[in-house]
Amino acid sequence: MQKINVVCVGKIKEEFYRSAVEEYLKRLTRFAKVEVREIAEGKNLAEEAVSLLKACKGAVFALCIEGKKYSSEGLAAEVKKLCDCGKEITFIIGSSCGLDISVKQAADYKISFSDMTFPHQLMRVILLEQIYRAFMINSGSEYHK
Repeated sequence: MQKINVVCVGKIKEEFYRSAVEEYLKRLTRFAKVEVREIAEGKNLAEEAVSLLKACKGAVFALCIEGKKYSSEGLAAEVKKLCDCGKEITFIIGSSCGLDISVKQAADYKISFSDMTFPHQLMRVILLEQIYRAFMINSGSEYHK
């Protein structure tokens, strides 16, 4: 079964975000083993980078505003390519201050969901929904219209 890691800085405090995360994790169980790993906020981005980079496995996607913008179909194609090769996939979400340059440089992919800035707790929900959507697209489901 495909292995997906979501490595994030900080914990989700709001129950409504936690519920949404749990829902998408439950939906994803039919496609992949998804593990969410929460890294403690550090004194600075460089300190967080050490823990983030230790948690990375396989192909690494760093979420950052300057990253490439994918359509849902484009992300699905990248995920399919990596899954077909049997590669583990890691997505990294930084803190409210972003990601250290060392994390961005170490990533195989830099991905942006928008030019807008989103709360990192909400970004976790958006990311998991898009990972779920990617698997649904790749399975030929009508979920994606």
